[in-house]
Amino acid sequence: MKKRLWGTKHFLLFFVCYFLLAAGISACSEQKLKTAVLVIESSGAGPVKIKTEIARTDSERSQGLMNRKKLPDGEGMLFIFDRDEQYSFWMKNTLIPLSIAFITSDGRITEIRDMQPLDLNPVKSGRSVRYALEVPQGWFGRVGIKPGDFITLNF
Repeated sequence: MKKRLWGTKHFLLFFVCYFLLAAGISACSEQKLKTAVLVIESSGAGPVKIKTEIARTDSERSQGLMNRKKLPDGEGMLFIFDRDEQYSFWMKNTLIPLSIAFITSDGRITEIRDMQPLDLNPVKSGRSVRYALEVPQGWFGRVGIKPGDFITLNF
């Protein structure tokens, strides 16, 4: 009498192990972004610190804050570009309302704009900038940050 090598139990066990292995590999391949604490020199409120994730590569910038369910006050994401240009952002797959500050290469905030969850309309900087900082919507106002203030970029 011959034994069956691949019965239903074996196949199920193989499938579960394969799935767990594949999930583990994909989870390991996700890189955590580097973080930095930035200091914003506010003309009205004094220095304000913010913990930021740093998005430097095209892939990191494309992913941004997509699919996040929360972003605490005092945290954000700094987008770093290679050269000064006018940059556009949208809220594809972004579930939380955000404010964005466009920042020149010397660290000056040129403008702050609000963005709504899942809005596909582009929000473009009014002039050439090197950086953009996304935070929970309204955070800049709550801590007294406004256009003309400077961010210390020492990372």
